[in-house]
Amino acid sequence: MRDDLQELVDEVSRLLAAPATLEDAAFTLLAFCAHDDTRSEAMDAVRTRSILTRGSPAATRAWFEEFGIAAAEAPLRTPADESAGILTRLVIPVRHAGRTHGYLWLLDGGRIEPSDDGNRSLAAAVDLAAEAGRLLAERAAADEDLGRPLATVLTGSPTAAGQAVRALAAVLGEDSSQVLVALMPGPAGLPAGWRLPGAGVIATQLEDGGVAVLVPLATPGDLRPAGALAAASLSGLPAGSAAGVSAVRQGVGGLPAQWAQARAAARVAAAVPRLSPVAHWAELGAWRPVSELAGPDPVVVPLLSDRVLAETAEVFLDCAGSASRAAAALQIHRQTLYYRLARIGQITGLDLADGETRLLLHSSLKAARLFPGH
Repeated sequence: MRDDLQELVDEVSRLLAAPATLEDAAFTLLAFCAHDDTRSEAMDAVRTRSILTRGSPAATRAWFEEFGIAAAEAPLRTPADESAGILTRLVIPVRHAGRTHGYLWLLDGGRIEPSDDGNRSLAAAVDLAAEAGRLLAERAAADEDLGRPLATVLTGSPTAAGQAVRALAAVLGEDSSQVLVALMPGPAGLPAGWRLPGAGVIATQLEDGGVAVLVPLATPGDLRPAGALAAASLSGLPAGSAAGVSAVRQGVGGLPAQWAQARAAARVAAAVPRLSPVAHWAELGAWRPVSELAGPDPVVVPLLSDRVLAETAEVFLDCAGSASRAAAALQIHRQTLYYRLARIGQITGLDLADGETRLLLHSSLKAARLFPGH
C-alpha cells in the first residue's frame, strides 16, 4: 500500500511538473515526492513542517479548511500568505464513495488553473487522486477489521490473544517495527462521532475508555509519525486528554508490554505539565519506575490530605533536601520550612534524615499525582 501511494504521488508530480505531497483528511503526511531545493517555490514553511513532523498543527489545518477543501469535489486553489510563509497551492481532493479521505497538494506557483477542463495532465492527476481515495478507503476498512484482534491481544485470554497475534503478524509481518499510542480522553470521554485521524494505523477502543493505536514504523528510530498522530488526535478531544507513546519493538509478540508503557506514559502526560500532552516512554526518566507503583505507600496517604504539607515535602525532596533551595522555591522563611518538615515527620512517622525514607516519601508523592483519587 505504501509503495502504491508513493508511486502515485511521484506520477502526479511528474504530470503537473510540481512537487507533490499526499496527506490524509487529518493532514497526516502519507507520501511525498523529491523536492528540488534549488527552487524557492519548491518548499515553504508548511511543506517543511509537514515533511519533518509527518503532520500539521491544528492552526494550519484550520487555515486551509477555511477555503472549503473538506467539501470540495474538484481541484481548487488556496492563496498564499507571505506573512506566514505559505505559498499558493493546487489542491486535488482525494475522494472515494462520496467521502474525502485526503488531499494531494502541489506547489505549482499558481501556474495551473483548477477549472481548466482541457488540461489533460490535470485530468489524469484527478484520476490518480480517485485511485488514492480507493486505496485509502480499503486501508481504513482493513485497519478497522484489525482493531478487534488488537483489542484481544491487549485484553483477551492467553489462548485468544495468541490467535490474534498471529492474525496481526500475518498482515504486518513477523519482523514489523511499531509503537503503541495510548489516547486517554479524560473524564468527558470521547466526543460523539469522533474519528481517529490518520491512515495506515490499527486502532481499538477498550473498556476503560482509552484508545489503543498501533502505528507501524517505516524507520524504527523515527517516532515522529506516532507523535504527530497523537497530537492530531488530541486536538479533537476534550481538555484534560493526554497521550502516551510506547518504546519501539520488533514483532507483535510484545504488544501487551508496549501497551503498558503507552498507558503509563499517558498517565504521566496527564499529571506532569512539562511532559504534557504527549509523553514518550523513552523520555519519562524517573517517572518510569514511579508509573509502575500501585499508588502511594499507606504511611504517606494521611499526608496527602494536607495540600500545603504534601507540596512542601515534594518540593523539599525535589531540591535534594536543600533547605535553602526549597524555602526559596516555596517562597517561605527557612524556619517555616523546618516547622512544616517536623509536622510531616509527625504525620507520617518517617525520619526525613534517612535516605531510604526519603526515597519512599518522594516516590509516593509522585505516584499520588498519577492517581486522581489521592
